[in-house]
Amino acid sequence: MDNPSPRPAPSAAPDRARNPWWDNARFVSAALIVVLHSIGSIMSRYDALNAFHIATWAFRVPVFVVLAGVFSSGGPLGPRELRTLLRSIALPALLFSLLFSLEMYALDHPFTLHVAQLPWTLWFLMSLFCWRLLLPLVVQLRHPLLVTTVVALAIGYVDEFGLMFSASRTLVYLPLFYFGWRLGQGMLREWFESRWSLPVAVAGVLAAVAGGWLWGREVRGQWLSMRHAYTADTSLGLGLEGAWLIRLLVLAAATGLTLCLLRLMPKRRLPLISALGAGGFTIYLLHPLVILPVRERGLIERADTPLEVAALMAGGVLLAAVLASPWVRRLVRPLTRPPVDRLFAPVPSPSAPHLTGPKQALGKEVRVTPV
Repeated sequence: MDNPSPRPAPSAAPDRARNPWWDNARFVSAALIVVLHSIGSIMSRYDALNAFHIATWAFRVPVFVVLAGVFSSGGPLGPRELRTLLRSIALPALLFSLLFSLEMYALDHPFTLHVAQLPWTLWFLMSLFCWRLLLPLVVQLRHPLLVTTVVALAIGYVDEFGLMFSASRTLVYLPLFYFGWRLGQGMLREWFESRWSLPVAVAGVLAAVAGGWLWGREVRGQWLSMRHAYTADTSLGLGLEGAWLIRLLVLAAATGLTLCLLRLMPKRRLPLISALGAGGFTIYLLHPLVILPVRERGLIERADTPLEVAALMAGGVLLAAVLASPWVRRLVRPLTRPPVDRLFAPVPSPSAPHLTGPKQALGKEVRVTPV
């Protein structure tokens, strides 16, 4: 197998030496997210759609979080890195939040400007911004994965951590983000290279499918949403004091299934899919703006036969492919990477004194790929 667990080149240009393995996984994950959002309003009608939702949950947002960690830097954040975070994550989040508000207003809803609580999928950008600020601190810990996992489990007992500023999801998914960064550093190379891991990965995916089909209706939405504090759930006999066990199992399952998906993902360049994977971030940003008016006008609700539902899901994959196409990415680049360089003061050259100390030099610029 070729290059099973590469380390992202820190100083590489965004489109140079792309690894098709990550791009393949990125497009599959993004396409699954679009398909789920395409059928979300009719999912309760069909057991098969609900089973699909549960079976593929770990292959959507958790995989996206892990892949975001793969392409992040654990080094100190200098002026260039901070500016890139603002330009590629924070400002697009605010721009698309405004577009969402304008679109809702055009669909006869009251105009609401979302800043602290970003709408629909944009919570991910706010969390991504925080994860990249936190990662240089997290990697300094003696046991980063243990500490972040304990925080993720404990935060469910704090009511103040919820939707505002995506606080709950940021801390709950932080272990997965750090785990992704470790994968990008070459961790678990044996898993991705060994022959014995292939049947294990197949068994893991089949177990997810079986679990979604057999117990999909028993899985509570709040177990997977990671948005709110714990609530007592007497159905499992755990109560509020044992709610952290459910979250631990969910995070462990997400980690294991992410490894299974990555192990099964082809590492060679695939026609079309590898090229579209480079547009995963654009898919994530744009697809709600396309699906929202279709859903609000009741067009999705009209799908009431298996053939129409299958066509709707296929349409979600096609939408993901179109949004990831190079010409769409070029068209929306002013929104996904706003040209705001004039807002910033000139960056000192590496040989110039650092702004925070007379003897410190700027660190080497690292590659920052949004997702």
